[in-house]
Amino acid sequence: MKNILILGAGLVSRPGVKYLLGNSNLNIIVADIFPEKAEALIEGSTNGKAVALDINDTEKLDVMISENDIIVSLLPWTLHMKVADLCIKNNKNMVTTSYVSDGMKILDPLIREKGLLFINEVGVDPGIDHMSAKKIIDEVEKEGGKILEFYSYTGGLPAPENNDNPFGYKFSWSPRGVLLASRNSAKFLENGIVVDIPGEELFLNCREDMVDELGDFEVYPNRDSIIYKELYGLDDVTTLIRGTYRYPGWCRTLKLMIDLGLFSDIPTKGISRVPYSEAMSKLEGISDKEDLKKQISERYKILLDSEELERLEWLGLFGDELTPDHDNFFEILSDLMEKKLYYEDSEKDMVLMKHTFTILNKDGSKEKVTSTLIDYGIPGGDSSMSRTVSLPLAISVKMMAEGKFDLTGVQIPVISDLYLPILAELENLGIKMAEKRTSL
Repeated sequence: MKNILILGAGLVSRPGVKYLLGNSNLNIIVADIFPEKAEALIEGSTNGKAVALDINDTEKLDVMISENDIIVSLLPWTLHMKVADLCIKNNKNMVTTSYVSDGMKILDPLIREKGLLFINEVGVDPGIDHMSAKKIIDEVEKEGGKILEFYSYTGGLPAPENNDNPFGYKFSWSPRGVLLASRNSAKFLENGIVVDIPGEELFLNCREDMVDELGDFEVYPNRDSIIYKELYGLDDVTTLIRGTYRYPGWCRTLKLMIDLGLFSDIPTKGISRVPYSEAMSKLEGISDKEDLKKQISERYKILLDSEELERLEWLGLFGDELTPDHDNFFEILSDLMEKKLYYEDSEKDMVLMKHTFTILNKDGSKEKVTSTLIDYGIPGGDSSMSRTVSLPLAISVKMMAEGKFDLTGVQIPVISDLYLPILAELENLGIKMAEKRTSL
């Protein structure tokens, strides 16, 4: 019987923990600084145990890692290296959903030398995006074809029937994480040309994409797409763009918020525990807070009744409610958006993912291939985000415990030995990509 240590009992943990608890050959230990959160995941299971753990207690963490066989880190990515070092020390395998950091890459030779396996990027994005894309790419290559264009878009959004606020968005994971990602620069390949987008211009590079069952969405570029040319083996590709889905209007609104300075984490005096309108006036150097909306309209050359300003007013940025006790606008905005953009228990979220390929077949013909995932959360139950993040991870852990992966080193699921069995089990759990081919 294998012992699995899960570090972290956050928003996305529950479906994966429940999946692992359903296997009687596994002992599951969930550790969190808030033991009641871990206990809620275990819910009296005979093969589960909840433990209180402060990740800063290195001595206790070291002991817990030494006592278990596979270590799962659902902690913030900045803490993975601490866990990884202790896993190497204690000769333990490790699994995370996070991107492989530079520090993790450096550890790869040592991990291989010790015969250990560290699987990373096995959530939804990154994770299911890798696996579903590589499945098609490898099939095309096997048939002698070439990928000429590749677009890969993913978004976590409210289901259409619950898309009922002006922003067209609700948080199914960390609000701070969503907003931090909105400050990232981006790079992609289009028609053979590398395009670099600085973070402050991210939302100026917005395009539309239509999803057959759902209609039109906005897409903005996501991080560095260029690295996937080598990672996926796309030697012939001339366009390679990875992006994030949002409902229409998001990009214009976020660009205005960035221009206003609402994403700044620079400490500012006099913005804590004051009316939002007063904090906004201070931010913009506007003395008359009663005329705030109009002056912003004139300064940024947008209509007074524009959707962007209407969204900011709905959020409460021009109102008299007091700001939280923070000294910078980024934290104030994070708290406010979390307060306003939330899911009711009866509502459901949606994870939308679509790959679009232009393929040159061996016989010279061309095809457009789409692979689409539309997955919904369960009202009053698990969100789609939590399912699509934690179930691929949990499947990886189970298969690792069963000895089904003959691999070592730092791995991500872009090889068939990983992605084929994980995708097959995800399909058994109702998470499946729908493929469509069209002759060009």
